[in-house]
Amino acid sequence: MSTPNIIPTILENIVGVSSAIRNLKQLIVKVAESDAKVLIEGETGSGKELVAKAIHALSPRKAYPYILVNCAGIPETLLESELFGHVRGAFTDAVRDNLGRVVIAHQGDLYLDEIGEMSLRMQAVLLRFLETGEIQRVGASTPTARVDVRIITATNKDLAKAVSDGLFRQDLYYRIMVANVHVPPLRYHKSDIPSLIAKINRRYAQSGHYKNLHFDDEAMQVMLNYPWPGNIRQLQNVLERLLVSSDMHSVSYRDLPDEIKPNHLVPSAPIDLNAPLPNSPSRADVIYQRIKQGQSFWTAVEEPFRARDLTRDDVRVIIRRGLEETKGSYKDLVAHFNMPPKSYKTFMYFLYKYNVHIPFQQYR
Repeated sequence: MSTPNIIPTILENIVGVSSAIRNLKQLIVKVAESDAKVLIEGETGSGKELVAKAIHALSPRKAYPYILVNCAGIPETLLESELFGHVRGAFTDAVRDNLGRVVIAHQGDLYLDEIGEMSLRMQAVLLRFLETGEIQRVGASTPTARVDVRIITATNKDLAKAVSDGLFRQDLYYRIMVANVHVPPLRYHKSDIPSLIAKINRRYAQSGHYKNLHFDDEAMQVMLNYPWPGNIRQLQNVLERLLVSSDMHSVSYRDLPDEIKPNHLVPSAPIDLNAPLPNSPSRADVIYQRIKQGQSFWTAVEEPFRARDLTRDDVRVIIRRGLEETKGSYKDLVAHFNMPPKSYKTFMYFLYKYNVHIPFQQYR
């Protein structure tokens, strides 16, 4: 079967006819023709993994393995072993040899998701492999194999900024960014939302457990106007909730979740956050109260900030108030803001990236 015949089938999972999506598909086809390393950039939930799979499926390596590794989901102490394998006895639980996923991906593609979360030490290990192609398993004294594998990486971070901040190795950055693919956020191609809704409807209708939802004009206008900070993943979540909870096939304005309706940041918020009245609580006050009631920082602050419903000054006020309560401890602030401990690095990266970090010394 020739490549032109299979391209439409492979790329149909990347839904849309907007110029942004058409350009993305054209770039995927072009990148897939080469054997260059690929860096895929895009916000969380924008569809980076779909792009990686399409590049593999259209490439000369398509007959060989496509192996995914989530760098953010594997502890640093285990990531080297997962990637490059280990020999028996290398550590306490190493009861047998492990080849590692790089070897398993031989002649195929290795997709490293969230590479921006990789530690500097692991970045050095990965760089060594990219330069030599040699595998040295954990616990082995010498390299044990050479492999032919194309590396596809993805990140939701600004890696160029991370390089300038000393959080990501410059030499590794230039190694992985031979071909660069940027996945547009949903707010840049909102004209594709009806097509995305139709596709998600079809997928759930095929299960036999869900109805096919139709949005009236007012509800569809809300969907088109909302900025979708969580991108396609958030859209899918909203549709799933409607499919499960709605008794009607037709969706009206009142059926929509509160958080996507105009001028709404948090469910059932009694205050118009975009236009506080004199002597009423500020936006930062309202948001901080929501955090105190159990909302995560990512939902209460990061999402509306990305949607430009909160300013940097608002975020700084919230951070200051939190530091006052934690006596200047950013690690305690992570828990105070209802985030798991593993979010600490991501939280600090967000603060520095958007220039909302507050010096902690004054609160000690």
